[in-house]
Amino acid sequence: MSGRIVTVFGGSGFVGRNVVRALCRKGWRVRVAMRRPHIGGDLRLAGDVGQVQLVQANVRNRASVARALEGAEAAVNLVGILAERGAQSFSGTQGQGAANVAELAAEAGVKAFVLMSAIGADRNSGSAYGRTKAEAEAATLKALPHATVLRSSIVFGPEDGFFTRFAEMARLSPVLPLIGGSTRFQPVYVGDLAQGVAAALESVDAHGRTYEIGGPRTYSMTELLRFITRQIDRPRLLLPIPFVIASPLGYAIGAISRLNPLFGPPLTGDQVQLLKSDNVASPSAPGLKELGVEQLETIETIVPTYLWRHRPYGQFHAPKDDSVSRVDA
Repeated sequence: MSGRIVTVFGGSGFVGRNVVRALCRKGWRVRVAMRRPHIGGDLRLAGDVGQVQLVQANVRNRASVARALEGAEAAVNLVGILAERGAQSFSGTQGQGAANVAELAAEAGVKAFVLMSAIGADRNSGSAYGRTKAEAEAATLKALPHATVLRSSIVFGPEDGFFTRFAEMARLSPVLPLIGGSTRFQPVYVGDLAQGVAAALESVDAHGRTYEIGGPRTYSMTELLRFITRQIDRPRLLLPIPFVIASPLGYAIGAISRLNPLFGPPLTGDQVQLLKSDNVASPSAPGLKELGVEQLETIETIVPTYLWRHRPYGQFHAPKDDSVSRVDA
């Protein structure tokens, strides 16, 4: 373990926990900045004794961000939300929050910085998520021209918010809504993405560059939902819902979630906007391969290892359909 300190904002989330482990393996001393450090004690198990430190910070509070960056040589900003709930807004968390982190990291003299963005980040996006991700990129590069930006497609792995979410829905309903059935995705394994983040911090060649991160294959939304239902051995009707219906329905559900922070929306209007565009890496953009991560995991290899718990009869009851390992069956 070296004396180098890296501060990770958003280190308690799904992607963050894997990034913390990857950085520990690289020998960094990892300072995890989180809003509620009292519930993140298990993060200390990601490294050796004393290698992981938990500190309180909120990206909307500049004083707490500055304290979290004291003495850090590097920083990673993984903070992001998929739906607005309570005080968590796209503009405050992803827009101004990213600006706060980058500006204060520059003042602290941080030498290496990685911002986690998303494929589809665009100031002209119909989605507030996509627009604020683009704002975050612009603010970060303005304060830290040497920062590395990683734009990712959907991320999968145990406790993910995509495969697990739809598997849970399939347990409760005989019908799954299909919005944007032809929209294509390039799912990337969270472990591969975490390796990419760690590699970007240590690569001088990555400074000031933007990478688009995707897995080894692309799939349509229809293919992904069929894969999920076969894998959990729960045949379900996929009900196509046109955007003209899905959009107002999503905005209504999103409005309820903003009023009640305890309500986790299954769909928001902003997410419907995202589904109108493919979520795949540009062939001309550098990706994980350029960061030295070449052997990428597929959903067929990883997803079955954690979706089995959603099968009617558990882990050791094989699905009736022997084609569950193939998306295109």
